[in-house]
Amino acid sequence: MHRHRHSCGGDVLRFMAGRGGPFGFGPRGRRGRGFGGGGGGRDMLRAGRLFGDGELRLIALALIEETPRHGYDIIRALEERSSGFYSPSPGVIYPTLTYLEEAGFVRSEAEGNKRIYSITEAGSEHLAGNRATVEAALEQLERFGRKMARAREWFDWRDGGEGPDPREREMPESLRKLRQVRRRLRAALADALDAEAARREEAIAILENAADALEALFRR
Repeated sequence: MHRHRHSCGGDVLRFMAGRGGPFGFGPRGRRGRGFGGGGGGRDMLRAGRLFGDGELRLIALALIEETPRHGYDIIRALEERSSGFYSPSPGVIYPTLTYLEEAGFVRSEAEGNKRIYSITEAGSEHLAGNRATVEAALEQLERFGRKMARAREWFDWRDGGEGPDPREREMPESLRKLRQVRRRLRAALADALDAEAARREEAIAILENAADALEALFRR
């Protein structure tokens, strides 16, 4: 776990300090740099797949059951269900559709320069036998999208880094304190970005320890 964190430590500091991040936005809504040099949350999730092949095939089949679709329509449907954070590439979706067609679960027909896929009777039976798995995977996708959206809300610098959000007056005291700590953390991380390498490594170690403690807290 720690090796992974160290590998993107500089990007974590930039993200938390408001100088770009894995959602593609830095301070004041500017496009930023994602983990590993990516261009946003969707690019990050193209690199690290959210589902295994079997789950993705079932999800694609379930989406086709709702209505006949072409490949990019499935990609858009997955983006919508994940609040825009999961966007498999065409290089993942089209082999999935080829597999489903060869297995006899879908059929396709040309419509202009696209192929539209519709579910077959065999596909409906296969889906019915795996309904619990499909529903669990879709719930995982939607839950992931909600969680990432909350994280984006938290880190996307909507207060511009210029002081308290006026909405804080309506918030519970504990939430106001949490947002105040966030601003202090941003300022400290901005200093860390401009510090020498040894100091940055110390800052990363502190963040790792804090992250471990928070993860343990919410697992209890």
